[in-house]
Amino acid sequence: MGGVWLAIDTATEIASVAAGRPPRADSGAQVQGARRHAAEIVRLVDFVLGRLGITPRDLEGIVLGDGPGSFTGLRIGWAAAKGLAQEAGLELVAVPSLMAAAAGAALKVGPEPIAACFDALRGQVYGAVYAFQPDRVATLVPPAVFTIAELERVAPTRPRLAVGDGAMRYAGEVSRWTGADPVPPESLPPAATLLLSLLARDGAARAIADPDTAEPVYGRPAEAQAKWEARHGRPLPDPSRPGG
Repeated sequence: MGGVWLAIDTATEIASVAAGRPPRADSGAQVQGARRHAAEIVRLVDFVLGRLGITPRDLEGIVLGDGPGSFTGLRIGWAAAKGLAQEAGLELVAVPSLMAAAAGAALKVGPEPIAACFDALRGQVYGAVYAFQPDRVATLVPPAVFTIAELERVAPTRPRLAVGDGAMRYAGEVSRWTGADPVPPESLPPAATLLLSLLARDGAARAIADPDTAEPVYGRPAEAQAKWEARHGRPLPDPSRPGG
């Protein structure tokens, strides 16, 4: 893993791109606003690589934020990464976006457990709990949809901090649980930079063997799918599967 890697995360309101030799990011950029992801992601990639004087064919691979998070945002980031990987013949790996957020908070407190919470609306968060060591990451609660109370019940230990827009939205509950104010996401390094910092740690990345069929972890169905399934009382048919 000595070459330059590109990192892309579009799971939240902030889309970020970075490039460097892990764990270091040598170039990075981000844009605020989910509605800008589609228009800006290619420009961000071109800008980040251009600052290093390289093209996608000079990369060793791409690491993606795996979600959960914004359905549309994740699709945009993954589509861009898949296209680049296929065009340039690059390795593709994924790291949970919640893990990246928690890694940013861990810079403040070291190896103590960190909860990461992205706002999932409907009174819920996409939540997970991690503990970080210099060479590995332990997943104490894997990413899923929770209320803050549910996440507290399943966590094996009380986290030292919680981070993310979901933690900020439910700051009162989070503070009672952790004993500390939640960490606002804008105070952390960009998510793509954190993805690069995690790439070589055991327990962080999953290899994507078949980019054509790989999908991020959305956390739950998109709003339109959820409404269709509620109305029809059955899963939405998948046209890519026989009989779907």
